[in-house]
Amino acid sequence: MFTLNRWQSTTSALMALSITAGTVAPFIAASPSLAQTTFSDVSSNYWAAQFIQELSQRGVIAGFPDGSFRPEEAVTRAQFAAMVNKAFQKAQQRQPISFIDVPSNYWASSAIQQAYTIGFLSGYPGNRFEPNQAIPRQQVLVSLANGLEYSASTNVESILQYFNDVSSIADYARSPIAAATEKKIVVNYPNVKFLNPTTTATRAQVAAFIYQALVSSNQASAINSPYIVALGNTTPTPISVTIPQGTAIPVKYDRAKKILVTKDETAPLTLTVSQNVVTQDGSVVIPAGSQVVGQLKPATGGSQFIAEKLVLTTGQEYQLNASSEVITKTETVKKGISTGAIIKDTVLGAGAAAAVSAVTGDRAIATEEVLGGAGIGALIGLFFGKKSVDLVAINPDTDLQMTINQNLLVSLR
Repeated sequence: MFTLNRWQSTTSALMALSITAGTVAPFIAASPSLAQTTFSDVSSNYWAAQFIQELSQRGVIAGFPDGSFRPEEAVTRAQFAAMVNKAFQKAQQRQPISFIDVPSNYWASSAIQQAYTIGFLSGYPGNRFEPNQAIPRQQVLVSLANGLEYSASTNVESILQYFNDVSSIADYARSPIAAATEKKIVVNYPNVKFLNPTTTATRAQVAAFIYQALVSSNQASAINSPYIVALGNTTPTPISVTIPQGTAIPVKYDRAKKILVTKDETAPLTLTVSQNVVTQDGSVVIPAGSQVVGQLKPATGGSQFIAEKLVLTTGQEYQLNASSEVITKTETVKKGISTGAIIKDTVLGAGAAAAVSAVTGDRAIATEEVLGGAGIGALIGLFFGKKSVDLVAINPDTDLQMTINQNLLVSLR
């Protein structure tokens, strides 16, 4: 397994899903039997797809009217309160209180009161709840552990040593997170060893946490995910392991902040693995710093990175079948624009460099600013007479993240 960041009703449940101008915009979620379980922006190989599907089927979470789920969108404390109330049935543990920043007509007022009285959420000093505050990952885990009344059965600090960023966990969160870890509520993507406790929780992450909390309390069936933190794995480290199809490989490109290519060109590109890819027991399979060799190739509507080879830091090489999503964003280069402005922090494919030279009239683009491939001079003629050209604009930090399209067998020796 690998890494590579109910309050139920017979009527439809109110679900808050976004914030506009400081106000949460809720809409009515379908009842569980009619719930939408597939979304336009959650592919079948998305790391949290199964968690999202299962919670959607239960009516705990819902998508947006446009058919999307927006898995990377932040979750607020009010939204989380609504989710918790739909996910768990629990008797009142304490008397309700009035939060000064939650008016009685606020969309989530009832959900916040319920989440408070059953022990899942508390307020801040001064009787504030901060309903529109984005909730950090550690707060979500603390809430679930406290609400389910979990406590660690062994030494808290020993449990937390599993995480490489243990020092970032707040003091108030350490004991509950240790308990949540023991109960397999913690789900870390893309690297199972990094909790990222202070990072804002996304809708996908909260879905995974809540589903695992349901599993821990015997209210849901376990999902087989490589990103669930499982302690006490004493299975001997194998000689080789298979990285499954659909696994994401986090990569970076240090040479530039932007890449420009034409829609028709193929350009060689080498990326660097930005984080260790590890097994559940912490064995490093693909070390950070390994290289992914491939090409940017034309794809319908844009360009796509196609990986061809993985070169580990040890020098081991593996044929790699992996690819990014198709990048369709474009940037228009017009006659008269400064070449310096175009190529700042940018590398160009040979075709893009020829297009820039022809349109701007600047023939002095340095070779170090151009990806390997056909010579610029031979291509300039293709763009003579053009007053502008549209180039595919690639942000390496976000657009080139890739998933493996075929199981990859890697040796651990």
